[in-house]
Amino acid sequence: MDEAEDSRFLFERVAGLDLGKAELTACVRVPHPDRSGKRLQEVRGCSTVTSALLGLADWLRCERVQVVSMEATGDYWKPVYYLLEAEFEAELDAGGFTIWLLNAREVKHLPGRAKTDRLDAVWLAKVTERGMCRPSLVHPKPIRQLRDLTRYRRTLVRERTREKQRVEKLLEDAQIKLSVVISDLFGVSGRAMLQALISGQRNPRQLAQLARGSMRGKIDSLVEALTGHFEDHHGFLAQRMLDRIDALSGDIAAVEARIEEVITPFAHQVAQLDEIPGVNLTAARELIAEIGVDMTRFPTAGHLVSWAKFAPITHQSAGRSKPGATGKGNGYLGGTLGEIVAGLARTDTFLGDRYRRIARRRGKNRAIVAVGNSVLTVIWHLLSDPERRYQDLGADFYHNKINTGRRQRTLVRELEALTGQKVILQAPAA
Repeated sequence: MDEAEDSRFLFERVAGLDLGKAELTACVRVPHPDRSGKRLQEVRGCSTVTSALLGLADWLRCERVQVVSMEATGDYWKPVYYLLEAEFEAELDAGGFTIWLLNAREVKHLPGRAKTDRLDAVWLAKVTERGMCRPSLVHPKPIRQLRDLTRYRRTLVRERTREKQRVEKLLEDAQIKLSVVISDLFGVSGRAMLQALISGQRNPRQLAQLARGSMRGKIDSLVEALTGHFEDHHGFLAQRMLDRIDALSGDIAAVEARIEEVITPFAHQVAQLDEIPGVNLTAARELIAEIGVDMTRFPTAGHLVSWAKFAPITHQSAGRSKPGATGKGNGYLGGTLGEIVAGLARTDTFLGDRYRRIARRRGKNRAIVAVGNSVLTVIWHLLSDPERRYQDLGADFYHNKINTGRRQRTLVRELEALTGQKVILQAPAA
């Protein structure tokens, strides 16, 4: 090992890994056995195949490394992190070994310096041993598996939505205005008409007779909407699109069944979150997959809100404050919270009233962030205590609390101005 001078450090034995797809560079820094204030460091290159990573784990074990840090570089960190996590599982449980995943933005090298894989690995080890960085949140394996499933389900739903939009564009190309009359183009009535068009039926009157239920009252409108120039060309494409939609629906159902199995250990937490207005079972599962159930990782509700990037950032200079964006956070979590807030906006609840109050004054975008902040605060309190249950404050909470208090203060000031005496409010005697 080479000697390296150092004076103060938080961890004695650290390792920094600069990751790549095919190989990584590892730097281990440990105290000098004879000279106080000196450090020994060794840098090695290593392949990212399993056998080489196992050899890396043995080296770290021999050097008695306490903390291993690595940048969150794409998906390249995952195989290294997961293998080290499995190899040092006993040490992790005992608290004698730690793996830190670092935000690349927070550990950038000083500008103007040379940049190589070796220097990056040394830099990571140095900022780690001095405690100049903080680790990112990495969920335990059960939560990670649940997150993979919920994210893939959302991806499949988006793909199915895109395919449905392609069908609608194809009908517009054929002058078929079916979506103008039918709210759900892929419901029972709409699907029957699409299949008939694909099969060769072109008579608008006969196509309209396929309507079911309440759609029977719109026969004349359906005849007008189904009058167009739908040809075999459109039918061929439409069949391919419908087959794709059916296949995606089957995949979504299979993923949802798997989620049902994986979510079983967290059924109690799902039930807690399901009590929040606007949160259904799907949203509750997605929240647990993205946030986890261990709220000890977030000392307060504010820490969770800040981590999710739903807390406004203050920018102050020369005594003047400027509005700042919340920052870029977890897109999947943000999408779920956005859907929850959209559902809350239509409810007669405390959170629904809060959304409408803020939207009137500050606009819908700010209202979404503010109510998302409130939802995350509620989630933190529920998951922090298994015995807690959601209790809505009511849509008239602000009206009763703020207006009553304001009216009291106004009347007290008026009475003090009239009498010239100090007015003190006291509760009536029992």
